[in-house]
Amino acid sequence: MTPVTNPSIRYEAANGIARLIIDQPAKMNAMTFDMWSSVPGLVKKAEDDRSVRAIVVEGAGEKAFCAGADISQFGAKRTGEEAVRAYDIAVANGMAAIHDAAKPTIAVIRGICFGGGCALALTCDLRFATSDSRFRVPAARLGLGYGFSSVRMMIKKLGVGAVADILISARILDASDGERSGVIHRAWPRETFDKEVTAYLETVAANAPLTLAAIKRSLVELSKPEAEQDAAAVDALIAKCFGSADYKEGQKAFLEKRLPVFKGE
Repeated sequence: MTPVTNPSIRYEAANGIARLIIDQPAKMNAMTFDMWSSVPGLVKKAEDDRSVRAIVVEGAGEKAFCAGADISQFGAKRTGEEAVRAYDIAVANGMAAIHDAAKPTIAVIRGICFGGGCALALTCDLRFATSDSRFRVPAARLGLGYGFSSVRMMIKKLGVGAVADILISARILDASDGERSGVIHRAWPRETFDKEVTAYLETVAANAPLTLAAIKRSLVELSKPEAEQDAAAVDALIAKCFGSADYKEGQKAFLEKRLPVFKGE
């Protein structure tokens, strides 16, 4: 594959799915400061597109989802208090945009998923991987301080024990380890992976978008401390479902024994 001259996150949308494709295959899709900074805008683009039912995050090529941060930038972007703060803010904002997206987010992982790439995958609601994928957070081998917000997010997703093992050992997890620890939900062999993921995404894309929005908002609110949860916002989205044409379509399709055609209204 031809190396990408200006690494970026490509945006593609088709068949109800928006794809954020981490496009730096020459460096195992390592993330630069500019790439992290672009994530919130790309998520907003997917949120504003009424045809999009879910957001997929994946890496270009077959070797890596994301190998973490582009270490070649550390001298310029992560040296000095102000530079470190700016970089950490860009990463935190990118992670938050995916975690708090108004639509379901799914990480599609092929191969290496290390460091910030592993944390990025964990911000997604669902994570699927090829059975030869590998996962690692090597901060303890690089001498860098791992961000508190990332540790907190990982613990909410995986629990203290699993995160302590991943961070303190800095070891490489295979797909079986990933499934046991909750890093991924399912792993499939390379030869069937695309077929399985496509089938899953087609199922999601056929579901009622207003219901998906209500479910996603519930997941976001429940990830917050109880005192900060906005149950009223969730209730409003649920009420919108029951007052929608899609709700009537779902009932009609059930009675007519056919697949419903939802329009998000």
